[in-house]
Amino acid sequence: MPEASARHILVETEDQCKQLVTELNNGGDFAALASEHSKCPSGKQSGGELGTFKPGQMVKEFDDACFNGEVGALQGPIKTQFGYHVLQVTERN
Repeated sequence: MPEASARHILVETEDQCKQLVTELNNGGDFAALASEHSKCPSGKQSGGELGTFKPGQMVKEFDDACFNGEVGALQGPIKTQFGYHVLQVTERN
């Protein structure tokens, strides 16, 4: 079964999410932005790192992005029941 490692920043609005993607594309530091902006408690403390997980362990929209998106590419806004995510898959096997 495949596994992925990813990091994310969770915010309340689509506009906030788009702004963070722009900042990251312009060289922003993912961990620093996650610590400053993410409303996910674990993401805030770990610079957005989610660790390693298998398909089905995350909500569907997030899961789809993690296992179908390009490794290393920024993805977002991804809307889930929790808000809007900036996502970066750091590894997948």
